[in-house]
Amino acid sequence: MIDAEDPALIARRLAELRLEHRDLDVAIERLIVDTTADELAVKRLKKRKLWLKDCIARLESALIPDEPA
Repeated sequence: MIDAEDPALIARRLAELRLEHRDLDVAIERLIVDTTADELAVKRLKKRKLWLKDCIARLESALIPDEPA
């Protein structure tokens, strides 16, 4: 698990997740063009991509400092 108090670790993990998200985007596009591609594989990649998007959003939120009330 990532230490929520270390912005450098969060930023590095964000970069990794964004890269994987981009790579999945390219892989999905290639599979969609391929008429012999396995639809289940495409669905799994899309699901993984959505999961990555959620993780990215959570980490970006963790980088925003809390406002005192």
